[in-house]
Amino acid sequence: MKIIVGLSGGVDSSVTALLLKEAGHEVTGVTMSIWDGTMQTTGHKKSSCFGPDEKYGIEKTRLFCDEIGIPFHVFDCVKEYKEIILAYFKNEYLMGRTPNPCIKCNQLIKFGVLVSAARKSGLDFDLFSTGHYVRVEGDVRTRRIILRKAIDEGKDQSYFLYRLTQDQLAGLFFPLGYYTKDYVREIAKQKGLAMHDSEESQDFYGGSYSELLDVKEKTGNIVDKDGVVLGKHKGIWHYTRGQRRGLGVAAGKPLYVIDINAEKNEIVAGYEEESYSNGFFVKDLNWISVEPPDKELKVNTKVRSTQKEKQAVIFPCDANRMKVVLGEPQKAVAPGQSAVFYINDYMIGGGFIDEVF
Repeated sequence: MKIIVGLSGGVDSSVTALLLKEAGHEVTGVTMSIWDGTMQTTGHKKSSCFGPDEKYGIEKTRLFCDEIGIPFHVFDCVKEYKEIILAYFKNEYLMGRTPNPCIKCNQLIKFGVLVSAARKSGLDFDLFSTGHYVRVEGDVRTRRIILRKAIDEGKDQSYFLYRLTQDQLAGLFFPLGYYTKDYVREIAKQKGLAMHDSEESQDFYGGSYSELLDVKEKTGNIVDKDGVVLGKHKGIWHYTRGQRRGLGVAAGKPLYVIDINAEKNEIVAGYEEESYSNGFFVKDLNWISVEPPDKELKVNTKVRSTQKEKQAVIFPCDANRMKVVLGEPQKAVAPGQSAVFYINDYMIGGGFIDEVF
């Protein structure tokens, strides 16, 4: 089978390519260039997927492909990344919301623009594979392609893939979903791969987010829930719900960001107990392992990739909106975040948080 593998230079995608080649597949490595080199950065850390060290990562990936004997292609996705991902990131922060660029990038760039660019270049392939820890399977009964959590739940990345369509899933293969991270590192070590002990990529950007927003300071008030002014801020984009540090307001006990009002240019601060929510509304839904529910459904949900799942009940409002009632109050739920739903180890779908209550 002809398989292209999205390579990042890290251990996961590298082992994916190696395993597929050793299994007898015709493997080609591909990667995307998304850094245009014009942005001014300060204090940028490595181990991010968007940054000035991209050229180094691409050359390292090219050497790896030469080492294992597979072709390698780089596709220029700078324009699309800027117009789609960076624009989305900036707009969400300026609206007082909390974006997740990795989810958008997976849906629209990595599994969208990159795959399309490979096809247009003349590459002939049957499947696209990456080093994501997730399992993709077919359900004969429902005739849907479903996503299940990885065997190694501590590394499961299904949260980041909830917006993929059935058409996209039909052409994907994730072999690492059946392995543990420790085992993958051991494979890399046994095969003599230099990246077997490389650090994990921690974020999509290793510098200050202000560099991506490129906006002037806009002073506003920090207020309590009754509108009493507590202090000043220099831009709502410096804050997210649940944030404790950086408020610069003295109080009898720690204050947290409990709301962001973009229209009034205000940060609303309160005590920790005021930062909890009983539920939220979700919009722009995408369903993977099930058809869109037409009645209430008990699920587990995550609003951040690293958190433990929380019990919830979802209630359909209309074709593209759900009410989510949490089994217990949850801290720092923010509009713009993605809420992803699970039943057992099946990731069934999710959407963007629109309103919190």
